[in-house]
Amino acid sequence: MTVDGYTEEQLRVAVAAAVRAPSLHNSQPWRFALRDGTIEVRLDPARRLPATDPTGWAARIAGGAAVFNLRLALAVAGVPARVTRRPDPREPDLVARLAPDQPRLATPRERALFAAVPRRYSNRAPFWPDPVPTDARWRLLEAARDEGAWLDLVVGAGPVNAVAAIARSADRVLDRDPAYRAELATWIRRERSPDGVPVGSGGPTGEPQDLLPQRAFGGRPRAPGRDFEPEPLVAVLGSTGDTAGDQIAAGEALQRVLLTVTDSGLAASLLSQPIEVPGAREQLRLALGRSGTPQMVLRIGYGQPGWPTPRRDPAELIDLPVAPS
Repeated sequence: MTVDGYTEEQLRVAVAAAVRAPSLHNSQPWRFALRDGTIEVRLDPARRLPATDPTGWAARIAGGAAVFNLRLALAVAGVPARVTRRPDPREPDLVARLAPDQPRLATPRERALFAAVPRRYSNRAPFWPDPVPTDARWRLLEAARDEGAWLDLVVGAGPVNAVAAIARSADRVLDRDPAYRAELATWIRRERSPDGVPVGSGGPTGEPQDLLPQRAFGGRPRAPGRDFEPEPLVAVLGSTGDTAGDQIAAGEALQRVLLTVTDSGLAASLLSQPIEVPGAREQLRLALGRSGTPQMVLRIGYGQPGWPTPRRDPAELIDLPVAPS
């Protein structure tokens, strides 16, 4: 027996979790609608990043991450969802449709990941040198597999340096584009704002000795002796294919991994530069010896607690059915 349809209240509660998903430059490129008892997730054309994300890859990753948070919220409410990704090819901005499935109690893992939703954020500061334990690494690998994705943990100085060199090269390619730099500048927030990246959350200014690149989100100077960790745990998340549906599913996998990071007491930051540059993405795939498609690079470790970036009011992102006149 399934629930007839989701209610406005269930939608509002679920969207409050969905908006906590990560997105490139914290652009929050999503809208949510209630249609015939289902919840639809759509991309907002007004929030596209034409210079940074011309293909819409990053927006679909963000949309998939929001879908995963919706799934968790609905499962914890006892009304889990069946998800159809890209339900109508004629509507490319329609990410997914969630319909009520068989009612059941949430699993302990779903409850733990849902509790991590408000605590997850990108930590762009240097991490402590403490290594990530083996059991935590296995949980991250399992989280990706649970969503049909793969996660490669890059181990050893040689492989890490190879991935870092690809990331730095991609960052230089992007930085040479005036349109990219101008677009990035529009999302840096020096005053309180419901979107974009506050200067305080942007991480310290990059320096020549840094192994991995940092986006210039405000140029906050680093404290003396607070260089980035010399041997970070670098992970690459990927999928078997690279269709729009594959990218949405990769976003769901990314969010499961990130919430597992948070639930494990770890921190993470995202490095999408090697994915944004097609040549660098292919170099990364070859360096990993993978036949699939890299979708995100992550830096994982133990970090000083911080705070999530702001979010827009969920009520402003919901489109409800128009009542008949």
